[in-house]
Amino acid sequence: MVAAGDIFSNVNELDFTPPQQEYRIGSDDLLEIKVFQVDELSQSVRVDPRGNISLPLLGTVQVLGLTQVELEKKLAGLLGAKYLRNPQVTVFIKEFTTQRVTVEGEVKKSGVFPIQGDITVLQAIALADGMTSLASPSKTVLFRKQGNKLKAYNIDVSAIRSGKMRDPYVRNDDRIVVHRSDSRFWIREVGTLLNPFRIF
Repeated sequence: MVAAGDIFSNVNELDFTPPQQEYRIGSDDLLEIKVFQVDELSQSVRVDPRGNISLPLLGTVQVLGLTQVELEKKLAGLLGAKYLRNPQVTVFIKEFTTQRVTVEGEVKKSGVFPIQGDITVLQAIALADGMTSLASPSKTVLFRKQGNKLKAYNIDVSAIRSGKMRDPYVRNDDRIVVHRSDSRFWIREVGTLLNPFRIF
């Protein structure tokens, strides 16, 4: 008998607040930039295919691969060097066009979906048009690669809907699999995906 505790990682490891600070900006992302008390410099800009944005005073600025915090510091440094005294810059990533999540199993429309902004597990399942009538909400599994290791988290969607569990945010390249309610060997299937060379 395969025990769930031998297979699944602790759900407390997941993100229950938006994971924006770890995200690195990519081409076609939409950024909202605000400079405190300087409205004319505050605007929404889209990253071009070369990874640049264009801003008043600064002109073209390379942003590709930077985190939200790194870009805030870069813009503050550029503005502070010539134009403003101790500028306070805030960057908000409105659209993440380079991120995606895979949703499959007992959902109405399996597939790979682009992530627009911060979304949770429930919102990702909604992108797949929700669960089928054969699905077991308590047998939902989130797969996430951390370094070289693939981890699996058992997400009880029923508990989220009833308020007993918080709805975790997904990350780029996460995979969500919804199992059937009559699946007797679903934990074994998860174990095989995590470790194909072990017999469960």
